[in-house]
Amino acid sequence: MPYLSFESGQLDEKVKQKLIAQLTQLSVEITGIPKEYFFVSIKEIPDSDIAVGGKTVEAMKNELKKNK
Repeated sequence: MPYLSFESGQLDEKVKQKLIAQLTQLSVEITGIPKEYFFVSIKEIPDSDIAVGGKTVEAMKNELKKNK
């Protein structure tokens, strides 16, 4: 059974449902495997645990707020 894993920052429920539906549908179209066989996992990672260029996303968001 195919397993799809998606990792990101915080997402609202509507976005997660849309991701699940569209990732599944696209995978069905590409592979021809029925959608009932797909497992989809969404892992939300806190902004303090994601870094880009040596800075956490949390720190980058805080800097953007200060500069507004």
